[in-house]
Amino acid sequence: MDPLLTLHIRIINQVFELDKKTAARPELSSLQRNIDRIKQHFEEAGYTILNPLGETYHETRVDYEASITGEMAPVMEIVNVIKPVVYLTAGGQKSILQKGVVIAVAK
Repeated sequence: MDPLLTLHIRIINQVFELDKKTAARPELSSLQRNIDRIKQHFEEAGYTILNPLGETYHETRVDYEASITGEMAPVMEIVNVIKPVVYLTAGGQKSILQKGVVIAVAK
């Protein structure tokens, strides 16, 4: 992978972590505007950053890897996202740069 894309992925992952931490701590909410601006800059550059938190887990999806907590059930929910799914749209084509890493539990 291109070293610049690798750097962008690393920065996106750090911004994702900052976003999670500010959401969990109200006293850090003043940072949210800055985090949103950084995410917007990446979106303008063609990146799509997906956070599947709260979505129903589907083992047929290929854009994330999951760890299952507890017993496998017919309906599973994503309860934690370790890394977001990252796509890049360039030249009219959308490609996945990073698979998400999630934790799912029975719903």
